[in-house]
Amino acid sequence: MKIGVFCPIGNNGWLLSENAPQYMPTFELNKQIVQRAEHYGFDFALSMIKLRGFGGKTEFWDHNLETFTLMAGLAAVTSKIKIYATAATLVMAPAIVARMASTIDSISNGRFGLNVVTGWQAPEYSQMGMWPGDEYFAKRYEYLSEYVQILRELWATGQSDFKGEHFQMEDCRVSPLPQADMKIICAGQSDTGLEFSAQHADYNFVFGKGLNTPTAYADINDRLKHFTDQTGRDVQTYVLFMVIAAETDADALAKWQSYNDGADVEAINWLMNQGGKDTKSGTDTNIRQMASSVSPVNINMGTLVGSYEKVAAMLDEIAEIQGTEGILLTFDDFVQGIEDFGERIQPLMKSRQDAVAEYQSLSPLEKSA
Repeated sequence: MKIGVFCPIGNNGWLLSENAPQYMPTFELNKQIVQRAEHYGFDFALSMIKLRGFGGKTEFWDHNLETFTLMAGLAAVTSKIKIYATAATLVMAPAIVARMASTIDSISNGRFGLNVVTGWQAPEYSQMGMWPGDEYFAKRYEYLSEYVQILRELWATGQSDFKGEHFQMEDCRVSPLPQADMKIICAGQSDTGLEFSAQHADYNFVFGKGLNTPTAYADINDRLKHFTDQTGRDVQTYVLFMVIAAETDADALAKWQSYNDGADVEAINWLMNQGGKDTKSGTDTNIRQMASSVSPVNINMGTLVGSYEKVAAMLDEIAEIQGTEGILLTFDDFVQGIEDFGERIQPLMKSRQDAVAEYQSLSPLEKSA
């Protein structure tokens, strides 16, 4: 089972709470997190793109780094971990993204991959005069399909003459080509999104469901399998969970309750309002898919709360779900969370014994580095 970290590119990570750790996103913070993740054998690090936050008392996600420049920097200070940036495809031309990806491929020596998103929060784009109107919701996957086809052509051959409804390329060139096969992730949970991933993505990114219900998302894998049976492609799932761990279940649950008690209601209301704007496509945005999951205080993502032993057992349950290749983790406190995972949780996981063995083979000096 592969393990990744969802880099806190926005302030305060993924907790909309006055009682959660309050911090600004910086390169140094993300470098510390990703280097320690690499130290403990994490397989990948992924960062989102967010162009406007949700406000509220905590100014949630009002402060964000930029994903490509951040991941280029992290690629230069790591050596093994896979690095993924996210393309805001609505405002980033595919030829420019293809060239940036090829550049980070060079920096990372073939460790770079790309997450592509259609965009769901109109104010991110309307603030720049670049929101095409709500009719875009109905066509966003057709748009993304053309976008990815252009990327694939440019990375494979260095040239594209693609002609479609949304893009018309005329002897478009990108060189040098990536040295490694460029993997594409898409976050699809609606049938439309899953159908897209089955046709165009290498991995499908989904949200875990529920509080301490690690296998509740399994139906999404089954639905994805329905579409990959039609396309004949092997597309595996990466599933997102937040981990809140402590010595005992009671200690972990107390932290979770405190975060909920301090919920930033204004920011949460903004999030839910924007997540419900798509009324034209007949499909749900990822935010709406999560709406009945856990608690809006952590954007309703699947949440694993408990002792180190309990969290390890729940992560092993996820590893047993057919079609799941990896788990993408967020933490209430990322710096401490990475350390706790590496030292207290991972050694207990049956599905991570290869990573444990590799870590144990390090010298005492290497372990303390």
